[in-house]
Amino acid sequence: MLWTSMVAIYILFWAFSVFLVLPWGVRTTHEAGGEVVPGQAESAPHQFDVGRIAVRVTIVATILFALFQLNYRMGWIAVDSFDIFGRIDANTTR
Repeated sequence: MLWTSMVAIYILFWAFSVFLVLPWGVRTTHEAGGEVVPGQAESAPHQFDVGRIAVRVTIVATILFALFQLNYRMGWIAVDSFDIFGRIDANTTR
């Protein structure tokens, strides 16, 4: 696999991981014991720490990308593994 493809796929994993990580450890202002500002949504996070979320996202994306690379090199799961329409392979007979 070309390194440019690897970078592009890692960026996709990173962007996907943002949506996995965002809900982790979120505490609302009410749960944190803070004072709600008028007009603030009740579900809004009390404190949004971009650095901590970026580190978590990077860790999750790196683990997922490593698993993807291992599968790519080892061939654990291939497209042929998903025969959802029951088609017969050219090399097999019934």
